[in-house]
Amino acid sequence: MKSKKSENHQGEDHFVVVRDITMDSHPAYTGEKRFVDTAGRVEKFQSKFSRKK
Repeated sequence: MKSKKSENHQGEDHFVVVRDITMDSHPAYTGEKRFVDTAGRVEKFQSKFSRKK
């Protein structure tokens, strides 16, 4: 593949081709977007592993 952009790496010029991650280019990519709940993670951990009095 060739592109307009190239970079020199260890004395050799290489073309830079920017690609998005797709199901075809990455075996673990499913195309599904997941929402990660970041709020309340500490509270959830503390309630699960807190010591009972």
